[in-house]
Amino acid sequence: MTISIHGIGVGRGVAIGRAVVIASSRSDVGHYFIEPEQVEAEIARVHAARDDVVQEIQLLLATMPKEMPGELAALLEVHMMLLQDDEIFSGVRYWIADRLYNAGWALSTQFERLARQFDEMEDPYLRERKLDLEQVIERIIKRIQGQQTLLAVQESGRHEASEAGLLGEDATDVPLVLVAHDLSPSDMLQFRQSVFKGFVTDVGGKTSHTAIVARSMGIPAVVGARTASQLVRQDDWVIIDGDAGVMLVNPSTITLDEYRFRQRQDALDRSRLLRLVNTPAVTLDGEKIELLANIELPKDTEAALAAGAVGVGLFRSEFLFMGRNHHLPGEEEQYQAYVRALEGMRGLPLTIRTIDVGADKPLNDSVPDAAHLNPALGMRAIRWSLAEPAMFLTQLRAILRAAASGRIHVLIPMLAHVSEIRQTLQMLDTARSQLDARGVAYGEVDLGAMIEVPAAALTARLFLKYFDFLSIGTNDLIQYTLAIDRADESVAHLYDPMHPAVLQLLADTIRAARDMGKPVSVCGEMAGDTAFTKLLLGLGLRSFSMHPAQILAVKQEIVRSDTSKLVDWAQQVLQSEDPAAAMAQKP
Repeated sequence: MTISIHGIGVGRGVAIGRAVVIASSRSDVGHYFIEPEQVEAEIARVHAARDDVVQEIQLLLATMPKEMPGELAALLEVHMMLLQDDEIFSGVRYWIADRLYNAGWALSTQFERLARQFDEMEDPYLRERKLDLEQVIERIIKRIQGQQTLLAVQESGRHEASEAGLLGEDATDVPLVLVAHDLSPSDMLQFRQSVFKGFVTDVGGKTSHTAIVARSMGIPAVVGARTASQLVRQDDWVIIDGDAGVMLVNPSTITLDEYRFRQRQDALDRSRLLRLVNTPAVTLDGEKIELLANIELPKDTEAALAAGAVGVGLFRSEFLFMGRNHHLPGEEEQYQAYVRALEGMRGLPLTIRTIDVGADKPLNDSVPDAAHLNPALGMRAIRWSLAEPAMFLTQLRAILRAAASGRIHVLIPMLAHVSEIRQTLQMLDTARSQLDARGVAYGEVDLGAMIEVPAAALTARLFLKYFDFLSIGTNDLIQYTLAIDRADESVAHLYDPMHPAVLQLLADTIRAARDMGKPVSVCGEMAGDTAFTKLLLGLGLRSFSMHPAQILAVKQEIVRSDTSKLVDWAQQVLQSEDPAAAMAQKP
């Protein structure tokens, strides 16, 4: 009997194979009390296991292939910082020394305590960082239990399940898919060299590290499938539909044949897309469209150029600040990172968004946690930067210095008030004055505003008096317009890019910029979703910024489009009570 398990599709395409099931190691942790004289030895076991994991990650970072996505290095660095976090291990020491818990129990208890703090965070990205902590704890527990890491046991591309005889004698030719409670970045790093064709995890969301890496590597994947690792048995035949977010367990022969046909079609489609790398993004009626890349780290510029991006529309600079254990990057470190990104783009423009964090992100101790009941509406993004002038000036000086080496645009997140705009402009002037006083060279930058708060979209024309360009962050714009948290499962179904209010704010912002002769782009998820490409073109958008892996698919939609035929249709969608239904009637 076929079982359908639903989750969140994060890696497009189809994977078919036998299941290799890996359950959570924390479920196997023994719980027992130790004797007082065993305390120091038990603590030493924890530290020895932690040191082993640190060495493993250091080796992975040192030997990481160049073609691997930059997100992996950033996530592994986060794991390194967690492994060196005093709060985590002072808590573990307490559970062992004061409560006499065994090492595994102490680690598991400390995770549960810290996990509650993550669960209370409003920002979905930050809340899902709990998974990074869980993986760090699990890796240490595995070391204490004498287990090897998930994929390290492979020999000649095989894995522990086949070595145990779970797949039969002819297993070498059988495709395999992985079903796990979760996957760590180091597991993902080895994924491409492994025999696994796709994966499903119990936990995770659209912004979890597994989702980020699956999208960047093009691996069919489903996350957030809850009890998948409990429902699926070793060696079950499994289909992973990354587009639909579904896993089919023990499908019928007819269903298998249908999905195998889809696999062949997907392979053909991918090969056709590669032919578009050097094709200009021009519509059938001659409209030139700008396709830009979203990146997190300087090394991501390689993927951007390989996909044919004509610039970077969003460099998320906060990735330089992540996991620093209260030691923020200085001016010189930031300057060097921005220059590397510029050099990587080989003369093409680089748009740097100033640090975008929430009040609950532990970048330093100056922002109190308890004072913010709802961090998503509190001290985040530009509000946080303006509240930390020394930090903000350091970043602005680094960006201005880098601008002497190439074309840099600066993007300011989450603006809503004219007072914030004026303060930001004053800070830029101050940063220039400080560099002048030091006799340090710097360059000119174009200044842009993120439109992600409804108040900003409604006053876009006012914003354009101060800014050279606008960039619409659809993820937050949708969330704030509809007053829902897209990561909250109870209201996630209400997260609707096609809501009439969202479309109206998009259309008005695009129209305002075009009327005033200034550039406007979309850098949120809508930009990389081909379902919205024709609509955005019809609304007048001529600049899209997205993950490099999405560029070719969007370009294909563009070169097949005639914008002159999309304008009236887009207005019909805009004026419809049911825009999704109107969208189906494409011209």
